[in-house]
Parts: sequence; structure tokens; C-alpha cells
Amino acid sequence: MKMAPPPSKSFVSLCLFLNICCSILIVLINKWIYTHYHFPNITLTCIHFVVTSLGLLICQKLNMFQPKSVPIWDMLPLSLTFCGFVVFTNLSLQTNTVGTYQLAKTMTTPCIIVIQTHFYSKSFTTKVKLTLIPITIGVLLNSYFDIRFSVLGTVYATLGVLVTSLYQVLVGAKQHELQVNSMQLLYYQAPLSAALLVLVIPFFEPIIGQGGVFGPWSFYALLMVFLSGMVAFTVNLSIYWIIGNTSPVTYNMAGHLKFCMALLIGFTIFHDPLTLRQFLGVVTTLAGVILYTHFKLEEQKKLDLPTSKMGKTSTT
Repeated sequence: MKMAPPPSKSFVSLCLFLNICCSILIVLINKWIYTHYHFPNITLTCIHFVVTSLGLLICQKLNMFQPKSVPIWDMLPLSLTFCGFVVFTNLSLQTNTVGTYQLAKTMTTPCIIVIQTHFYSKSFTTKVKLTLIPITIGVLLNSYFDIRFSVLGTVYATLGVLVTSLYQVLVGAKQHELQVNSMQLLYYQAPLSAALLVLVIPFFEPIIGQGGVFGPWSFYALLMVFLSGMVAFTVNLSIYWIIGNTSPVTYNMAGHLKFCMALLIGFTIFHDPLTLRQFLGVVTTLAGVILYTHFKLEEQKKLDLPTSKMGKTSTT
């Protein structure tokens, strides 16, 4: 049986470009929806999950992946944290500037390291740990001098970081435990998360009337909501393809570009104020993120060395 030929460099570049554009676009569309239409947050998240579920069903019918049966109870903690991280990060975007929202997300890395160190007995090198200092200082510097600082926004951003970190740790653990890839995991996770949100929406958001789920929304508001769901699915699908056909490092490198472009576009479109001290915070955080990626890449090369040179062992 012949193996499928590897994708061309031009096609990989196209997919990376698509992912970068969609990742930035989803932030801007959601911010636009919250700013101009005040669409309910949890309902928007639920719509994202429904569209993702339908999209994955179509992908499965097109034989892009094969589902693997997993126990529903094993998926419940993952789906709960999936709901939490998307809802809280969207609330953070709704109540903070795009810049503060983007920088707050970088605190996920330090949080994951703390969780894996204390609960999974995983060790990290001193160099990697030291990169957390500029990341944390940069985020605090930007948040403190943000002219549009919001206590509620800070609470949402903090909860978003905590739940996102827990979710990402659980994803890695569940993939290893259940022997499934990210697309197979999302195939069950997305519809279960949508069902969980349907149950809680009536308790947190109005159902009818102005601002309600079934309120008098304009055609353009509904069009933007549907577009948001489609872009969210495209982001998930492109992430899966990029990591599966290139490497996580390639995806992370593209992430730096997305980070910078989202900040720049946010300041331009939404006229987010940027003081000199905030700018220093952005630069400090970005430097820490780049150093973290560099050191992790060095570690990965050392781990790959013994497998590439048979009969030799690593001296590190």
C-alpha cells in the first residue's frame, strides 16, 4: 500500500497563512460582536461548539479521520474545562482590550508548568523556568498601566488562564490515556460541551427579549455570529492539520506572528490605548515567550538525538 506523498511547501505555507488569518480574525470578529451587538457570551460559545460538531461530522464523512469509541464519563471533565476555558477567555475578550486579552493568555504557560510540576511530578530546566519571569512581569506591567483596566476583566482573564491551563494538561493526559488524536477527542468533546452549555444558558442569560438568545437580532448580527462559528471551526481544523503535517514547533513559531499581529490590529481597529509602559510590557512578554520556545526546541533536539544516532546515548 503506497503512502500518501507529503504536502508541498507551498501548500503548508498556505495552511499556515490560513491559520494565522483565521486565528486573528476570530478574535476581531468576537470583539466586534461583543462591542457592537452585545450578543450573549455563553450562547456564542455554544454556537461555536455546535458548528464545530457539524464540521467534524462532515470531515468524518469525508474520511478525513476515523472516530474512536471512548467512554462518555472520561470525556466529561474535559468537556467541562473546555466550556470553562472558552467562556472565560471570551468574557476576558469582552471586558478587556485586545492587547490585555492577548497578553493575559500568555500566562497559560507559567500556569501549566506549575500544574505539571506539583500534580504530575514533571520537571523543567532552570532556563525554561527563568523565561517565566519576563512573561509574568510583562503581563503585570501591561495590565497595571492599561488605561481601560477592569477589575471584572482581570477576574475573567485570571479564571480563563487557570481553566485553560487545566484543560490543556487534561488534553495531553487524555490523549495518552485513551490513545486518540486531537481530532478524535474533539469529535466527542465539542457536542458534549455544547449540550452542557445548553443546560446552563437559561440560568445565566436571557432567553427572549432584548439581548436574549431568541431576541430581535439583526440580520448582520446573526451573520457575524455564524461567521464567527465557521472561523472558529477553521482555526481548530487548521491547527490539527499543521501540527499533524509539520510540527508543534512550527505552529508555535506561527503563534508569535499571530500574537504580534493581533495586538497591532487590535490597537488599530478598536483604538485601544497603548502607553509607553504598556509597550514595554508587550515587548518583555514577547521576549519571554520567544526564549521559552527557543529553550524547549533545544530540549526537543536533545531528546531526538539518541533516536537519530543508533548505538549512541545522550550525554545530557
